[in-house]
Amino acid sequence: MELPLKNIQGATVGSIEVSDVVFDTPLNTAVIHQVMVAQLANKRAGTHSTKTRAEVSGGGRKPWRQKGTGRARHGSTRSPQWRTGGVTFGPKPRDYSQRTPKKMRRLAIRSLLSQKVRDGEVTVIEEFRLPEPKTREVLRVLEGLEISAKCLVVNEAVSQKELWQACHNLKRVKSVPASTLNTVDLLNYTHLVLSVAAVRRIEELWAQDRPRRGVVAAAEQADEDEAEAGEEQSS
Repeated sequence: MELPLKNIQGATVGSIEVSDVVFDTPLNTAVIHQVMVAQLANKRAGTHSTKTRAEVSGGGRKPWRQKGTGRARHGSTRSPQWRTGGVTFGPKPRDYSQRTPKKMRRLAIRSLLSQKVRDGEVTVIEEFRLPEPKTREVLRVLEGLEISAKCLVVNEAVSQKELWQACHNLKRVKSVPASTLNTVDLLNYTHLVLSVAAVRRIEELWAQDRPRRGVVAAAEQADEDEAEAGEEQSS
């Protein structure tokens, strides 16, 4: 499929051919949701901790006698109803990480990219290179591209540092290299600005599912064995 190609001033200068595998995939909301939940869970540190009644100090003796005081009976000041007591069923350090297969993560990214293309929320420019790494330059470019929504700028990693410096003061704009494009960012930002180099890098990364290393090694070994067998027969 083809997408319009613009320059950094916002004028249309032609079109660019992109992969249908990446930019024309049916929307799979179930996979997108699962990958998003896993990505957010993997960001959690899981270091929160509270003390149970066995870990707090105090409670060495019964606060008062069982009967005759008119007050509720208590056996320890460590019990949860006391102000300095332990916490019932409180959080403890744990691992929140969830494993998602590579094919699912790739499919989620392809589905979101394709849906943004169908919704007209993708702008491809020749090169996102600023005269100087200033926030005002980013605003000028986005104004020329007629983008007012939350925007995710994806560029090649070579000039990413300067672009990040220019974007990081803007609340509604984020810049990431193509290799770190992810599901949560695609969901959080409405519009997507891609440079041509970023489009090619995205296609290189997600146009097809990469086979496992063992499968690749087995295929290479099979090719070598076949070639050796062919040489033996010819000799």
